[in-house]
Amino acid sequence: MDMLEFIQFFQLILAVFLTVAYGYQIFYLLLGLGRGRKTPEAAAVPLHRYAAVISARNEANVIAQLIHSLRAQRYPAQLLDIYVVADNCTDATAAAARAAGAFVYERFNKMQVGKGYAMDYLFRRLRAEGRDGYDGYFVFDADNYVDPDFVVQMNRTFSQGSYDALTCYRNSKNFGDNWISAGYGLWFLREARFLNRPRMRLGTNCHVSGTGFLVSAALIRENGGWPYHLLTEDIEFSVSCALRGKRIGYCEKAVVYDEQPVAFRQSWDQRLRWSKGFYQVDLKYGLGLVRGCFRGRRAGFSCYDMLMTVAPGALFTLLGLVLQCFLLAVCLTQPAYLATRVLEQTGEFLVSSLLCFYLNLFLLGLLTAAAEWRNIRVSPLRKIGYLFTFPIFMFTYIPISLTALVKRVEWKPIFHGACSLQAQE
Repeated sequence: MDMLEFIQFFQLILAVFLTVAYGYQIFYLLLGLGRGRKTPEAAAVPLHRYAAVISARNEANVIAQLIHSLRAQRYPAQLLDIYVVADNCTDATAAAARAAGAFVYERFNKMQVGKGYAMDYLFRRLRAEGRDGYDGYFVFDADNYVDPDFVVQMNRTFSQGSYDALTCYRNSKNFGDNWISAGYGLWFLREARFLNRPRMRLGTNCHVSGTGFLVSAALIRENGGWPYHLLTEDIEFSVSCALRGKRIGYCEKAVVYDEQPVAFRQSWDQRLRWSKGFYQVDLKYGLGLVRGCFRGRRAGFSCYDMLMTVAPGALFTLLGLVLQCFLLAVCLTQPAYLATRVLEQTGEFLVSSLLCFYLNLFLLGLLTAAAEWRNIRVSPLRKIGYLFTFPIFMFTYIPISLTALVKRVEWKPIFHGACSLQAQE
């Protein structure tokens, strides 16, 4: 096999591997395009007692808005308590949360930093104080705004199935600020429509994504708190549930809005943490997920789906491109006729790959925007414009993924402005 044949073989293997590995998501896409199932309304839905848990670090300018939206829920107020962990704060977060009506615990620990540690601290404190008499806990970020029917809808789904956790429909408060916030917004809408909705219809595990989720109190007690402390504690929790056979459902009618970064530096830091967290999950749980794939039926598929979620797909793609560039450089030492053919072959592959990635991401953004058109609060012209920048936003994951591979990453707070939910037309 000469070098040209090797390059062609490598390109074929890479394409086949990625197609086979992620091909099942085409079926997800088809299910997501269909209408959602109408769930029968129960004659009498049990009213559970919940606590809303908010981990906040220097969020004095947004925490009150979230608490007010929780106090405005169309759910009996005596069945919903609100707790805030003011975690290593140097501003007035604790005072603002108390003034808004939340129970506040202040935590100062410079060694164990991050949302996972803060949540674990709160659950342990509630247990020690005998204040853990809840059926479930909602987890929010300080920048969220919660739809008034959120708890009602989550409670209905929680009551209808034996779920250990539920995730919700996640939209953006500031979708139209710029191409960065729009990139986040489209991705989270895609996750709701084309990933969690199909999973729910198929009866396989959904995945928790950062905020707006419900965890049963029974699972918290079983875990002895919140033992998930990697940089992406939400995805670690989702993996743990898949491995242990715990069920995560999805409630499409429960809506939470969160504020997306608009500065590229902050977006870089946040997604660098996410990428590093995915690598941590790969190292800790990858082998277990591979073994779990052979369980068969829905449990096995849930492990496989989770494995494909945490697998470093962007890194595999990047390594493939790097190898192509390396072969491109090596071919310069070959005879002129062979070097010319290799240059043409490799150049065509690189250009076609980038073009294909762009078009695929553009199509994914287009389908998401079309399916969720009414839920994107910007003018039609801006919706269309952001479709062209969405692939660029996703391309930036390539250098981020590479940097996360070699750089030490620590949790950094993301600044949130006092952004209110409104039509951005």
